[in-house]
Amino acid sequence: MAEGDNKSANLLAQETAQLEEQLQGWGEVILAGDQVLRWEKPWFPGVLIGVTTVIFTLIYYLDPSVLTGLSCTVMIMCLADYLVPTLAPRVFGSNKWTTEQQQRFHEICSNLVKTQRRVLGWWKRLFALKEEKPKMYFLSVISSLVAVAWIGQQVHNLFLTYLIVSFLLLLPGLNQHGIISKYAGMAKREINKLLKQKEKKNE
Repeated sequence: MAEGDNKSANLLAQETAQLEEQLQGWGEVILAGDQVLRWEKPWFPGVLIGVTTVIFTLIYYLDPSVLTGLSCTVMIMCLADYLVPTLAPRVFGSNKWTTEQQQRFHEICSNLVKTQRRVLGWWKRLFALKEEKPKMYFLSVISSLVAVAWIGQQVHNLFLTYLIVSFLLLLPGLNQHGIISKYAGMAKREINKLLKQKEKKNE
């Protein structure tokens, strides 16, 4: 068991080191983005929502076709991939990182690798469910897709995308400041109260 844990830890460290090397040119931008996403300043949530709202408002008014939107997105990604590693050190003026910055960058890369592993794990479990319990797999997938299709029919797709993107951008800050755990705890207490009341009525 210990040998397996050591092997997994070594593999995680290796994958993290590889990702750090790949993202080294984006280091300053990633650290700055991390500060914004974790709400290190009280006005950062407003900036996130404001920028997201402006971008989606432009998309709404321009109303580009799918092909145009896809082309522009890939073009921006290519420009960013070319310009950011060159311009970031000049903009941020940080050729040498502090120990704290290096440690935070390492933590971010490690978390990205762990998230990737979780997603792959969920994907593998889904296919394992397909092999072991095909009926449950079929019902779960069809029910989920029907629910998503119904929601997509009821809510405008661009507005729904805006809500999802806004929530995902705010999620790290909500988690960092304990807001999610606070309200999750409140919901759990309310559910427990309801269950206890139901048990008393049954008695």
